[in-house]
Amino acid sequence: MTASRGPAPAGRVLIIAGSDSGGGAGIQADIKSVTALGGFAMTAVTALTAQNTLGVQGVVPVDPSFVASQIGVVLDDLGADAFKTGMLHNTDVIEAVAGAIRAHTERVPLVADPVMFAKGGHPLLEPDAMESLKTTLLPLAALVTPNLPEAEALTGLSIRSSADMERAGAALVSLGAGAALVKGGHAEGNTVRDILVSTEGVQTFESPRIESKHTHGTGCTLASAIACGLAQGLGTVRSVARARAYVLEAIRTAPGLGAGHGPLNHGHTVSPFDPTA
Repeated sequence: MTASRGPAPAGRVLIIAGSDSGGGAGIQADIKSVTALGGFAMTAVTALTAQNTLGVQGVVPVDPSFVASQIGVVLDDLGADAFKTGMLHNTDVIEAVAGAIRAHTERVPLVADPVMFAKGGHPLLEPDAMESLKTTLLPLAALVTPNLPEAEALTGLSIRSSADMERAGAALVSLGAGAALVKGGHAEGNTVRDILVSTEGVQTFESPRIESKHTHGTGCTLASAIACGLAQGLGTVRSVARARAYVLEAIRTAPGLGAGHGPLNHGHTVSPFDPTA
């Protein structure tokens, strides 16, 4: 019997990030998100972490040359329609990733999530890697997706208002990013406001805040969902809008696992298996 081919996933996304052993963030969240939105996820693992919903217990970085090798062999054979970067940990990894991307293509859009801290506060970016992130990676990014603490660290600005978020986004664009989505989840209030800044203008996205401790991996999930949209040709604004809707439902229907900051329901777009059918 010959196996028949099913429909091919739309949009190849190469994810370059760290692994989360708890499955809520990092590479694991990225793969789930891209798959749930109909894309095809590929990976280059930059670091291994021992973590769960209570926090990060340890980090083992992957050799930068091997990170570059993972990127190279995937692109040589499978290709990519979008890149997504997450935890890059140190300067050597950032430079290796940027070099590998430039060596193969500069036409594929990159969504850069500047991961600096885990949900529990554990640092995931070495302090001396900040300058490399700003000068080496951001100029390659079609979109950078910082939360408020990350945007403050990258720009040196104090962010207390929507106007401050716009200024921070403009500062990130001035560093070379094609656009910046400054995420307002860390701000207080019943409404979550994210502001997209590009050379074409400013667009604000708003949604009601969902009160939940099960928000582990929201940044990774949002960035990879946006990258999937770009890979599928949706454009930046539509990709952001769909990704935000996807993440909101993933938070709303979170499974409630773990004693700490629990994971999202990444698979809410997929019909559950009915064993009685």
